[in-house]
Amino acid sequence: MDFLDPTKPIASCESETCDDCSVSNALHCHFARRDLIHFFLIAFPPFLIGGAGIYHFGGWMLIPWLIMIIGYFGFVEIRVMCSHCPHYAEEGKSLKCWANYGAPKFWKYRPGPMTLFEKAIFLGGIALVWGYPFVLLIADLQLFLLVVYSLTVAGFFMTLITFLCSHCMNFACPLNTVKSEIRRGFFERNPGIARAWTIDAKQ
Repeated sequence: MDFLDPTKPIASCESETCDDCSVSNALHCHFARRDLIHFFLIAFPPFLIGGAGIYHFGGWMLIPWLIMIIGYFGFVEIRVMCSHCPHYAEEGKSLKCWANYGAPKFWKYRPGPMTLFEKAIFLGGIALVWGYPFVLLIADLQLFLLVVYSLTVAGFFMTLITFLCSHCMNFACPLNTVKSEIRRGFFERNPGIARAWTIDAKQ
């Protein structure tokens, strides 16, 4: 798998080197295979358990769920959220980050915050993808799987927000929890992104 060279600044950064970067330890600007594996380990359990419950309800019901997953994570999420991420500015026709590795980059890079409409689509997609198994598990009275699925979904989002979103450079994402002082340090080394945020904030 191909990831960014950790010794070189990202495409949006105007610094010549990552040495003495004030935010290098606080922000996750570069990714590696271990980051992708970490994400898979927390993301797969709810999908496997939810999928098992849906299959028990009716195997054919997996088809619309798979269409939702592929459509949302492969295209919709990339457009409304990922295209705002500095990592989207890197060369190549596909993303190579820890969450959407391999997703195609059909749209142009759009630095700056997401619109309210984009946030609604992003959060609505999350509710749809993770809510679909909930509805079927409740309808089929699969109480044990419902409890386990609920715990894995809660664990996924708690781990995601606490350990990954708190170090993510995509400040546009509604789940991002990076502190304001860290954001300012990043903007200092990425003035192009800072300008995009300033312009959008004034509109």
